[in-house]
Order: sequence, then C-alpha cells, then structure tokens
Amino acid sequence: MRRVLFSGKFIGVIQREANIDSDRAFKNILYISGIIVLILVLGIFVSLTLNSFPSIKAFGMRFLTGKEWDPVSREFGALPFIIGTFLTSFIALLISIPFSLAISILLGEYYKKGILSSTLNTTIELLSGIPSIIYGFWGLFVLVPIVRAFEIKFGISPYGVGIVTSAIILAIMIIPYSASLGREVISLVPADIKEAAYSLGATRYEVVRDVVMPYARSGIFAGFLLSLGRALGETMAVTMVIGNSNLLPSSIFAPGNTMASVIANEFTEATGNLYFSALIEVGMVLFLLTTVINIIGRIAIKKMAFEGGQ
Repeated sequence: MRRVLFSGKFIGVIQREANIDSDRAFKNILYISGIIVLILVLGIFVSLTLNSFPSIKAFGMRFLTGKEWDPVSREFGALPFIIGTFLTSFIALLISIPFSLAISILLGEYYKKGILSSTLNTTIELLSGIPSIIYGFWGLFVLVPIVRAFEIKFGISPYGVGIVTSAIILAIMIIPYSASLGREVISLVPADIKEAAYSLGATRYEVVRDVVMPYARSGIFAGFLLSLGRALGETMAVTMVIGNSNLLPSSIFAPGNTMASVIANEFTEATGNLYFSALIEVGMVLFLLTTVINIIGRIAIKKMAFEGGQ
C-alpha cells in the first residue's frame, strides 16, 4: 500500500514538473515570437532609413514642407502627397462612420440571427475580400461619371477623378473592418446590464444610446482605427481614381496623389539614386505616420476603457 502511495506521489510530481516545463516552453515561444516581430518592424524602419539617407541629406526637413515634386530638376517635396493621404483617409473615415455604426448596431443588437443577419454578414465579408483593383475599376467606370455629372451640375471643374472620388472608394473598402469589429463588441455587452436598464423603463433606443454604446465605445473606436490604417496604406484603388497629380490639391474635388499612389506610379521609373531615395523616404514617412496614428489611437482606447470602467 505504501509503495502504491509513494509511486502515485512520484508520478504526480513528475506530471507537475512536466506541466511546469511545458508552460515554461510555451512562454519562451511566445516571448521569442514577440521579439521576432519587434525585430522585423525595426528592420523595416532601419532599411527604409538607410535607403532614404541620400534624400534626407539633400533636402532635410524641406522634404516634408516642399510643394514641388519634379524628378527632372531633382527637386522633391512630399507635402502634396502627405496632404492627399490625410484628406482621402479622413474623408473616407467620416463617410464610413455612420454606415459602420448602423451596421454594427443592427447586427449586434437587433438582428443577431436570421436571414437578414446572415445575408448582411456574408455581404460584409464579401466586400472585405474584393481585391482593391476591382474597386478601382468600378470607381473608374461607375463612380467617376457620377462624380463628374455632380461637378458639372454645381459648376465645379469636371475632373471626375480626384480626392473625393478616391475617398468614396476608400469609405466603401473600410466599412467592413469597422463594422465587423463593432458588431462583435456590441454583441458582447452583458445582457444583465441591458436588462437592468429595461427594468427601469428604458426604451430600446435609450438602452443602445446610454448603455450599449458607452460600454462598447473603446472597441468601436478600435474598429475605426483599424479602418483608418487600412485607408492610409491603400494603393491600387486610390491610384486609379485620384488623378495622380503631383500638385497641392486646390479642393477636395481636384486631382491629387497619396504617398502610396506616388510610390506605385513612379517607383519603376525612378532613375538616379536621389529619385529612388526620395521615393523610399516617402514610404518611410508613411510608415512613421501610420505608427504615430496607431499609438495615439491605442492611448485613446485605453483612456476610453478606463473611463468606461469607472
């Protein structure tokens, strides 16, 4: 009997040690994976910086404030592309917010199951999976004529292509990202909180407005942040409908360029070390802007979550 007890304790000790070793190995794998991701990000930044050095040395801060982009005279200023990137991305975000919120609330609160829910979910997944080049073709053949007709009607220069056209395309492209995350966050709001509000006489609209939205606001904001990051880096669809002008846009209806689109248009034609380096520096600026926006967004998300917990 003592031998059986002793052997049982011995086996138990071995199993606990094996579990501890497994946990330690799993933790080490996660730690190494995180280090690898950090090294990759740093490697991307270092490679962009090294290849941008001739342009940085030649132009300095003038590269960010310069309005002229002329490869012939070797004068490169990225301000038109920075402004074009911000205009298209933030206009697209503003356009997409009402639709994303409406879809999130509809699927997360009103129609969690059923034919309508499955149909809308399938449509959203389909929109997120369509290649950007298809959006670009649709914009050229369908959206550009519509925008041009609108511009003619209101006495605006009828370019058709331009900042607002690319912003509309981007808005359609980013709606699935923010809507999907918003739907998931809203559906995770605890039922007892909503039932408590109903027991106090609140209507469904009041529950959504005063209970669901405050509780899920950090997750909804995270969805908007994700969609903004998608809009900042979009290339092909924007390239096809923005007009590809290297001048500062005079209005939101005028042609322009983004940092991603100018790289896509001119990288294969870059001749000379300075021209090549200037395009790489544009990519580095886009990388830094995206990083800064994500950091600011994460700080805002944490602040919202903390205030919501209080």
